[in-house]
This record gives sequence, C-alpha cells and structure tokens, in this order.
Amino acid sequence: MAAPAAKKKLTVLIADDQTLFREGIKDLLDNEKSVTVVGEAADGQEAVRLAKKLKPNVVLMDIKLPHLDGISATRQIRKECPDTNVLVLSSFEDEAHVMESIQAGANGYLSKMLPASELVNALKTFANEGVMIPQPVMGKLIQGLRQMSSATAEATLVALTKTEIRVLSLLGRGQANKEIAAGLGCSVKTIKNHLNSIFQKLDVSNRTEAVVKGIEIGLISAEESN
Repeated sequence: MAAPAAKKKLTVLIADDQTLFREGIKDLLDNEKSVTVVGEAADGQEAVRLAKKLKPNVVLMDIKLPHLDGISATRQIRKECPDTNVLVLSSFEDEAHVMESIQAGANGYLSKMLPASELVNALKTFANEGVMIPQPVMGKLIQGLRQMSSATAEATLVALTKTEIRVLSLLGRGQANKEIAAGLGCSVKTIKNHLNSIFQKLDVSNRTEAVVKGIEIGLISAEESN
C-alpha cells in the first residue's frame, strides 16, 4: 500500500450521502493547512468516478451510500486506484461492517461519533503511517478474526524475533509508532525497521494486514491484542 506523503498536502475526497455532514467535514478540513478537500460524492458510484478522476490520497468513505454501497465502492477504488487509500467513516461499529470494510481493502475505519479534533488527528496519523484503526475498532476486527480462524500451525514457519512479535502485538492494540517506541525504549526509526522486517516475513504490505496475518497464523492471540 502506498501511504500518503506526510510532507505534502493530503488530498481528500469525501463520500457521504448526507449533505450537512459532508459539508461539515469539508469546512473542518478546509481549516487544516496540511489537508485539501478535492471533491465530494453523494453516492458510491460518484465516489468511484471521482476517485478515478481526481486521484486523491484518501477517500473518506461512508458505508451506507445510495446506488453503490461504501464497501463495494471501496473494493472498486482499491482495485482501480491502488495509490488511493480508503478511510471508512461510519456510524456502524459492529464486527461485520469492520471486517467487510477491511476485507474490501479499506486502510482504516473511524466512527462518526469521533470529536472533530480527533478526526483531524486521525487523518494526520494516517498521513504518517498509512493506516488508522483505533483500539475499539481494532477490537471488533480481532473479534471477527477469532471467530473466522483457528489456524496456528503456520506460525512455526514464520521466523519473527521476540521483539518483532512484541511489536506486532502492540500494533494489534492500535498503538502508533511513537507509542511502541516509547514502550520498548527505542527510536521510531528502529520500530520502522522492525515493521519492514515483519511485513517482509509475513508477506504483507501494511500494519492492518500484519495484525490480521499474525492472528490467523497464531503468532499473536486475539486476547493479547484486544
């Protein structure tokens, strides 16, 4: 996954069928120097069309959209615009919707109940790290994975170090690189090196995929990451 560049302006497409909500998010983001809203979509089909045309760094995607639901739109955008990331912003917080969104290719999942300041901070974190799944939502994802998978044998075939497994476990807790570095008493650069090694060994491309794979093959447990 190509994470948005933190030093450049983050270009955002907002996809939501509620005009007032969409305009409210736009007004909020317009006050941020590091973010530019490049378009708005009122339905899923328009979101896909504008994503292909405007090529934003991020699509803020609602799930409940007319004509084409947000999950289907996410799947199309991630397939046709691989450099565009999708950050789901939804009122649905159940396991099924979280799982479907991540499986469709969403790079993050946020609740519409977030305070405005937290949404902005989440976007900034996303710009730096390319993924945004807060701890409560990660818990839902992990619960869904626990119900889906009981495979553990493959873990013995993946040679992660004890430190890498610890980093992976902290990822599952929704911690950012700075938090992990502080907890382990090392630099953010060291954590990034660990992440690169983890991604290579697990054959994944981002933090969410790493946690999912780690749980599926038994490197970390759902309880440990919850």
